[in-house]
Amino acid sequence: MRVDAGELLVVPQGEAHLMGSALDIEPAPSGDLMSKYLNTSPGEVMTLNYGGGGAHTRIICGFLACDDSLTNPVLSALPRIFKVDMRNDPQSAWLESSLKLAASEAADWRVGSAIVLARLSELLFVKAVQRCIETLPADRKGWLAGVGDRFVGRALAMLHAQPAYGWTVEELARKVGLSRSALAQRFTELLGQPPMQYLARWRLQVAAQALRDGNQTLAAVAEQVGYESEAAFNRAFKREFGMPPASWRRSKGLANDRDSIDADADTRIGDDSSEERFVAG
Repeated sequence: MRVDAGELLVVPQGEAHLMGSALDIEPAPSGDLMSKYLNTSPGEVMTLNYGGGGAHTRIICGFLACDDSLTNPVLSALPRIFKVDMRNDPQSAWLESSLKLAASEAADWRVGSAIVLARLSELLFVKAVQRCIETLPADRKGWLAGVGDRFVGRALAMLHAQPAYGWTVEELARKVGLSRSALAQRFTELLGQPPMQYLARWRLQVAAQALRDGNQTLAAVAEQVGYESEAAFNRAFKREFGMPPASWRRSKGLANDRDSIDADADTRIGDDSSEERFVAG
C-alpha cells in the first residue's frame, strides 16, 4: 500500500506490518532499531532517526488503547488496514494543520505537549473512522454500514445510549421515522441480526464492562443493563461468554469481596428455570 504525504494510515488491530521506501530493501526488525537508535525521556515522545543517503521522510506514529478482552464494534468492523487522504477533503486545511501541530509538538517538546498529542490522536482517529464510513460502497454490509445508514444509524445510537431501556422495534421505528417491518428488515440486512437480538448482545457487552471496571454485585449489574432477573442475566451471560458472570470476573483477575457470594449465586441461579426477560421489555 503506497502512502503519500498528507495521508493517515490506520491499523485498527495493531497488527505487525512493514514500512519502507522500497519493496526490495531488506527490512530491519523494529525492536533492534529501537534499542539502538531510540531517543526518549520518561513522559516524552519517542524519536527514532534511522537510514540515510536519500530524501528525508518524516512519519508521525501514535496509538490509542482500549480493553481488548471485550468485543469492540468499531474496531472489529474496520478494515485491517486503511488510509485516509487528509488533503483532498473539504476539511483538508484543518486536518493538515492538525497533523502539522502534532509534528511540531513532537519535535519541540514542552509543557502540555502530551495532552495536546493525546487529544489530537483521538480526534484524528474519529475523523479517520468517519471518512472510512463515508467511502464505503453502497452495497457494503456490517456495523459500519449500519452506523452510516440514516435510519439504522439513529436506531443504533439510541440503543447504545440507553441499553437498559425497554426498547421495542415499534418504538425504535417510530423514533427513526420508519415502519416496524421496514426498520427490522433494514437493520437485519445491514447488521445480520434483528434489532432486539443486537440489543441483547450489546447489553451483555455493557455488563461485562461494568464487571471489569467496577465493584458492583451481579444483581446491580443485571439491573443496570435491563435484566429483571439475576437468573436470566446469569444464563444469558454464560451463553455469550462461556461462563457465569462471577466466574468470568474471577478469570480476568478482577475478584472482589463479593465474588464469594456471587460464586454461590452462580450455582444456585444455574438451576433456576424462571423466564428470561428484560425490564419493561
